[in-house]
Amino acid sequence: MAFPLEPFRDRPADQPGGTDHQHCQRRRWRIALLRALRSGAAASVLSTAVVSWLSHRRTRAPAAGTNATSQWIWGRRAHRQDGLSLAYTVVGYGIHHACSVFWASGFEYVRRGRRTPGRVVALAMAMAAVAYVVDYRVVPPRLSPGFDRRLRHRDLFAVYAAFGAGVALPWLLKRRSAR
Repeated sequence: MAFPLEPFRDRPADQPGGTDHQHCQRRRWRIALLRALRSGAAASVLSTAVVSWLSHRRTRAPAAGTNATSQWIWGRRAHRQDGLSLAYTVVGYGIHHACSVFWASGFEYVRRGRRTPGRVVALAMAMAAVAYVVDYRVVPPRLSPGFDRRLRHRDLFAVYAAFGAGVALPWLLKRRSAR
């Protein structure tokens, strides 16, 4: 029995799809993650602005909705916090921002190849709908965004629509400036 001289990990036949396929997949994810930093930030800022506006309308406390997201760390105490604070507002925004980049990375990975504004916006809204379902129907309540603790359930439509618009916004602006 003869053994090959090169290590097994370097042999394309040992890898499903070959090493070129794996390299392309890693590169595709890397590009998606880099783009997601921009689109996730836009989605985070835009949806937080809507959360703050709705929180102000409902509770007269603009930070209340963002504070509720810090329930990941502080539990139910976060639902009763109205004012701006490092512990609740900044932590809540940080959690929301990280989750926005997470969802935007999925969007950017799937968006590849879609070049028309209508398709990109439809994909962004579909990603926002999936995020809503996962956030409020799949994960345990403590790991949900918690906006529903300070806003009405119908307000969540506006929050997630703003999120979807924010995810698509950098692509739309880049496309517009390229003209």
